[in-house]
This record gives sequence, C-alpha cells and structure tokens, in this order.
Amino acid sequence: MNPRPPEQNAATSAAPYLTALALLWLAGVGLRITILAVPPVIPLIKDDLAMSATEIGVLSGLPQVLFAAAAVPGSLLIARFGALPTLIFGLFATALGSALRGAALNVVLLYAATIVTGFGVAVMHPALPPLVRAWLPTRIGFGTAVFTNGLLVGEIIPVALTQPLVMPLVGDSWRLSFVAWAVPIVLIALVLLALAPHGALGAKPATPQRWWPDWRSGIIWRLGLMFGSVNAMYFACNAFIPIYLTEAGLTDYISPALTALNVGQLPASFALLPFADRLVGRAWPYLVCAVLCLAAVLGMMFGNGWVIVASATLLGAAAAGVLILIFALPPLLSAPDDVHRTTAGMMSISYSCSVIIPIISGGVWDLTGVPMTAFVPIALCTFLLAAASWTLRIPRHD
Repeated sequence: MNPRPPEQNAATSAAPYLTALALLWLAGVGLRITILAVPPVIPLIKDDLAMSATEIGVLSGLPQVLFAAAAVPGSLLIARFGALPTLIFGLFATALGSALRGAALNVVLLYAATIVTGFGVAVMHPALPPLVRAWLPTRIGFGTAVFTNGLLVGEIIPVALTQPLVMPLVGDSWRLSFVAWAVPIVLIALVLLALAPHGALGAKPATPQRWWPDWRSGIIWRLGLMFGSVNAMYFACNAFIPIYLTEAGLTDYISPALTALNVGQLPASFALLPFADRLVGRAWPYLVCAVLCLAAVLGMMFGNGWVIVASATLLGAAAAGVLILIFALPPLLSAPDDVHRTTAGMMSISYSCSVIIPIISGGVWDLTGVPMTAFVPIALCTFLLAAASWTLRIPRHD
C-alpha cells in the first residue's frame, strides 16, 4: 500500500487543530450573545413591564451575580460529568433562559429567566480553560486568545444587530428578539455535540475529581483579583460614563464613548492572537496593561470630549489584553485535574469585584457630590492589577 503524500498527512493532522480552534471560538461567542441582547431592548422592556430604574439596575446586575455565585457549581458539574458536557449543558440552559425571558409576564418571571440564563453562562466559564488544555496542550495561549476573541465578538453582535436586523424580523417584539438570540446558542451546542473531540475531558471523568476551589491558594486569589480589577473597571465605566458625561454637559459623547469602550476591545484581541503564546507566560504585559488602564481612567476624569472617547478606547483595548492573557493562566498554573476549580475560584472572586466596585464608586459620588470621584475606585483597580501581577510567579515559556 502506498503511503499517503506528505501534503495529505499535513492536512489530516491540521484538521483536528482547526476544528478545535473553530469550536473554541464558537463557544466564546455563546458566552455573551444572550447577555448583551438585553441592553438594546431595555427601553421596550421598561415600558411594557412598567419597570422602575432600580428594577432595571437589578436586571442588568443579575448576570454578574450569577457569574460569581454559579462558577463553583460549574466546577462541580465538570468534576462529575466532564468539561465538554458541562459546556454543552450551559449552552442549552442559556438558550432556554433567553427564550423564557421572552415569555415573562412580569418582572419576577423576567428575573427568574435571567437567572437561568446567567447560570448557564456561569457554568460555561470554568469549562473552557480545561478544554483549551485538553485540545491544544502546546498552544494554550493561542487557544485562549481564540475563545476570548469569540467572547468579545459575542458582546458586539447583539448590540450591533438587534435594532437594525433582528427587531424588524420579529415585528419589533422584544420578547421574540430574546427567542431569536437563543437560536444561535442552540446551533453552537449542536455543532459542539457533533464535532468536538471526545477524548480528553470529553466525557465523564474516569475517576472522581475535586471541585471545591482551594480558597487558601494564593494563585486563586491573585488570579481572581487580577481578573476582578479588569472586570470592575469595565463594568463600572459602562455604568458611570453615561451619567458622568450627562453631568458634564457632554451628552453627545455618550454613544461614541460607550462604543469605543466596547468595540475597542476587538482590535486588541485580534492583535494579540499571534503573540499570545509568547506573552502569556510573562508578568510585564499585565503591568503594561495596568499602566495603560490608569492613563485611560485619568483621561476620562480630566479629559474633555474626544479625549474621553480616546481614553475609553484605550481602556477597552488594555482590558481586552488582560482578559485574553489571564484566561490562559489557570491551565498553566494548575494541575490538569485542578484547572476547572482554579478557574471557578478565579471567576467567583473576579465577578464579585465587578459587583462591588461600581457600588463603591456610586457611594463615593453620592458622598462627595463630585461626579469625577466615581472614577477614583476604578483608578485604584489599576494598582490592584499591577500589584497582583507583580507578585505572581508565572512559568516562563521561551
């Protein structure tokens, strides 16, 4: 029998690698589509269900609370059933919760459906780093950058397409828009079921695994505080930029600044793709990003007009850099059987920060009566990021 030509061997070996990358990217997209499908239709929901501003705030904050609270249950599911089944379960739960939001007849039912959606996303978070390690053991940084790029794209797609594309297709119904955004999540789950590698971490673990994070571990706390500082900056700036610019009489810059903060993440994620494997094992990129974040926050505090927009762009890009690199650390710093629980601990701490810091920022503003002071706790997060990354011992990969 004649051996296969070299080019055929290369194509055969490349196919699983490319498939793994495509699946990781799709899973990343699935992490955020249903969460970011809410902001474009909030005015319609508010009017239809007669919601107060406080109730809207609860609706917006519920996913972050679930991200913090349900990460550890996600670790338990991974320990019992495996990372891939947990990821697929999370996708179906997310799609179900999104569709149920469309059927909510009152605020309580809307909250309940949002909790289902947030739970589905939360259990997916600790599933992806173990899959990166299993599917791409020699390209952990690159694999992480790929699914994080998908996550960022998943944030932009519903914000960009809900009003101009989805709403006309569903008769301007906010309820049907949630059902529509559930469809791609189901499709992603079905693609994973059909094409995902079913070897390492593909099914129920052969032996029982630990799932409870080791809260005494300095690694978990450092990773959680690093990730939490970036999450806190991102969510707090999204919350306070609109009202800060309104107080400053710069309402024309609200939309450009928010767009810059969110879309600014995407170019950074693409730029890091070729270098992720080389950067993830070093401390200095995190320190550089901390400095850039501090410069961006100061620019928003003391700048005017387009300086604030440019600063928001810089913050989005620097935050995306940290996001991409930090997701790769649990697989690098943990034993193979501990990646899921390290990630779960990191997620619990980080999203707790993203809930707490905006509250502190609002409290500082209320206490001082000076809008600019809301950004002081956000600026302090950059020092937390620098300190936590400086003391982190990361393996070198030259």
